[in-house]
Amino acid sequence: MRVGLVDDRLIDLDKLHAIVSSVPGVDIVFSTLSAEEAYEQIKKEEIDLLIADIEMPNLSGYELADIIHSHALNISVIFVTGSSGFAVHAFELNVHDYIMKPYQKERLVKSIERLLEKTKSAEIHGRLYLKHKNEIHILQKKDIIFIERSGRSTTIYTKSGPIKTYQTLNELEGELRERDFIRSHRSFIINIHYVKNFSLYAKNSYIVTFEGIEEQAMITKEKVDFLQEHYF
Repeated sequence: MRVGLVDDRLIDLDKLHAIVSSVPGVDIVFSTLSAEEAYEQIKKEEIDLLIADIEMPNLSGYELADIIHSHALNISVIFVTGSSGFAVHAFELNVHDYIMKPYQKERLVKSIERLLEKTKSAEIHGRLYLKHKNEIHILQKKDIIFIERSGRSTTIYTKSGPIKTYQTLNELEGELRERDFIRSHRSFIINIHYVKNFSLYAKNSYIVTFEGIEEQAMITKEKVDFLQEHYF
């Protein structure tokens, strides 16, 4: 698990670093006194967990978590804070935990270990089983870039290449309930994490281009407006 740490008090940041670095299976990607710097790191580096103080100058930890939530980034958040006033609002952002200072080492370690177990379980449930003729393909959902229905077959474009199936988009949409996936068009399901660009195609539709592949999808203007309001 890749972790980022942010706290504007050096003594608290050092304590976080010492505790988190002692947990097996955890790699600290960045450790910073500034939420703005943490935000820049998040844009550049892939992390699974952010551990943050809440009340910090300029950009707060709560605002940083709100950015993660509103952009549908696959990053869990643990708040370690001296303020109880944000607890209700924090859980509206679906944070993993809210730990009050001062805290014991075991309290944070158990929280991280609980998230590690939850992640392992999610990886098992995060698989998609595809039937095609006499074959069954097992995919990690996070590797799906987009899905296209054409005629009687469906093509699933993944990081490692396309896979054909006869399963319909309605069937696959039922399997892809994660926030990452949206039905962008009657013939397409897209993973918003791979979207690079929307280009106007017609009055009420756009072409979607993705990171890492040349193939393109379609999205309606209504869904673009929805994405801008709820994701970006």
